[in-house]
Amino acid sequence: MAAVTSSFSFSTLTQSSQRNLTLSSNSQTFRFRVGFSCHYVGVRASNFASRTLVRCSSSVSDPPTVSQTKLNFLKAYKRPIPSIYNSVLQELIVQQHLMRYKRSYRYDPVFALGFVTVYEQLMEGYPSDEDREAIFQAYIQALNEDPEQYRVDAKKLEEWARAQNPTSLVEFSSREGEVEGLLKDIAERAGGKGDFSYSRFFAIGLFRLLELANAMEPTILEKLCAVLNVNKRSVDRDLDVYRNLLSKLVQAKELLKEYVDREKKKREERIEPQKTNEAITQQQFSG
Repeated sequence: MAAVTSSFSFSTLTQSSQRNLTLSSNSQTFRFRVGFSCHYVGVRASNFASRTLVRCSSSVSDPPTVSQTKLNFLKAYKRPIPSIYNSVLQELIVQQHLMRYKRSYRYDPVFALGFVTVYEQLMEGYPSDEDREAIFQAYIQALNEDPEQYRVDAKKLEEWARAQNPTSLVEFSSREGEVEGLLKDIAERAGGKGDFSYSRFFAIGLFRLLELANAMEPTILEKLCAVLNVNKRSVDRDLDVYRNLLSKLVQAKELLKEYVDREKKKREERIEPQKTNEAITQQQFSG
């Protein structure tokens, strides 16, 4: 069966005339190769048994390999996943594995909000809401983390951000509160008083806070980065990548829809003459 294919790399944006899309930056590289067709693709665990074992420095004494993390995901969620989603998920879990097992890694709610935001954008339009949540659970569990904590913390930050305005958002350090305390802890660790590993998911989490607080002015982002002790240049770069990626994902899903609609029309055109012939035959017999 013919397939529609796009290629994504979550990292400066270049684009070829064939809609093979590559995003690249000097920091972390998220390479998304998205191939899709109108059928569902099942993935066997053996497909991911890599001969090359990738190990990462982390606070975990014996971190798992990338292949082990992939196998954990496949064991936790055994149903087939449409390939437009599965291809991106497999690339994404490799990159998050590398973040997860860095020596400086420490979970934080802003990171969780960023990942949940990316996941929801990626899986928007998935055929089943129940399966979409089951995939989320399996994905986070494969990384030896708690999916409920991701959901709870993301929701907590979203509710908090909706109650903020541009001024109160950047002045969180002057107030007491649960979320304010979490942000103060991040600022201290990012300032060198503990483990902190900046990532693209963290940048997207910041973007989501700004979005919900209706604080999209560039000066607000600059102030928020300053109080959190985060490099704004890195955040700007990663947010540009994120926006471009979302745009390309929309294009890919539009291509998929066009392809499915076209194939459906072809099937209907093939079936229609058959129905007509059957109707004529029935009339002849009845006559």
